[in-house]
Amino acid sequence: MGEVNRKPVKPLQVNPIRLTQPLGATLAFLGVDRCMPLMHGAQGCTSFAKVYFTRHFCEPIAIQTTAVTDVTAILDGGDWNIAESVRNIAGKSAPALIGLYTTGLTETKGDDIRGVAARVDYPLVWVNTPDFEGGLESGWALAAKALIEQLTEPAAAVDRRKAVLLPHVGMTPLEVEKTRAFLAAFGFDVLALPDLSTSLDGHLGEKQSALSSGGISVAEIRALADAALVVSVGASMRPCAVALHRKNPAACHLHFEHLGGLAATDLLTEQLLAETGAARPPAEIVRWRKRLQDAILDCHFALGQTRFLVAGEPDFLACACQLLHEAGGRVAAAVATVDAPHLAELPAGRVLVGDLEDVEALRDDFDLIVGNGHVEALAHHHHKGVVLRGFPDWETLGNQLRNDLLYEGGAQFLFDVANAAVRLATHRSALSTRD
Repeated sequence: MGEVNRKPVKPLQVNPIRLTQPLGATLAFLGVDRCMPLMHGAQGCTSFAKVYFTRHFCEPIAIQTTAVTDVTAILDGGDWNIAESVRNIAGKSAPALIGLYTTGLTETKGDDIRGVAARVDYPLVWVNTPDFEGGLESGWALAAKALIEQLTEPAAAVDRRKAVLLPHVGMTPLEVEKTRAFLAAFGFDVLALPDLSTSLDGHLGEKQSALSSGGISVAEIRALADAALVVSVGASMRPCAVALHRKNPAACHLHFEHLGGLAATDLLTEQLLAETGAARPPAEIVRWRKRLQDAILDCHFALGQTRFLVAGEPDFLACACQLLHEAGGRVAAAVATVDAPHLAELPAGRVLVGDLEDVEALRDDFDLIVGNGHVEALAHHHHKGVVLRGFPDWETLGNQLRNDLLYEGGAQFLFDVANAAVRLATHRSALSTRD
């Protein structure tokens, strides 16, 4: 554990890596089948979110806006915009659910979306997501918590075969699918909330849908409380697990800060064995554990000779830093988008809440950077190695099918980073020889 600088030393962000809460809420509602995300704000905010996710996933994104303008904001406070938008959406698309969430504009105005939602005669979940606080991670978690609090019905009994996975926003669709399959291998029928594994996993549908296609259904959300096991992943998802536990205190809750690498997956396996009473894990899980062990040995030399900087959301940092540390990598610095309590536990020489200007100031301290697509130009400019992870990545195809979690994904992540480190060392050696 290293020094943690939680307070930015400058009055603004320069070249930010932080993403806003409305973007996180958008993504969460897209993990609900036949849901229409409805952003309460200006039309430009929604257009940005639509383009942003369309480029990342290479898929059409269903999202609508209340189209608040300076005139309507002053004259009626935005209530009419919400009611009119719901009427239009219901008439044209007939979604199973509308997810209503705010932006900085409507939060600053003080719009009472809870009061408006109570007067709307249509299935609707509302959540406050001002973009002047929090980030992508908290926006996702707040929307997930709202879905549980406003839709899930209380229960007293539990279904011993039923499990609920609460994934953080950094988990890709394939990572959600792989984690569900891991839990299912121990005999559970698993639901995920939100669930991008069947909505934004890159499948070819019969036709382009005006709504989210795939994900957990509204009926399944309503019946979540009878699950015997609740598994939350990422510190940001703890409040969601607490909200679900209130619906049925008889459920067992297992929380994991992340599921990356050997130790974290071992802990998950041990907990599942204890919960189910099984004598040993399924054979395929045991085999992947051995493969990860071998991957750690294979990658150890390349990673041990490389200094890393990791940038991204706090839950992503917890996973990536531990994976690198476990295999002998030296994480010189971790740059978080927002503050979080677990930052002090990261195995990094230095941890700070900052932006890409701060990353550039640390350029002499690291050789390779792990982060989203915004770090690529910086890495090339300063001749650093780069491994792209997180939102957004507009240069790489197949983001939705990348897996860095559990034994299988941990091995692939280490190979990706080690190969990048080897390429960097070869490039630097060639430059040195040329000089």
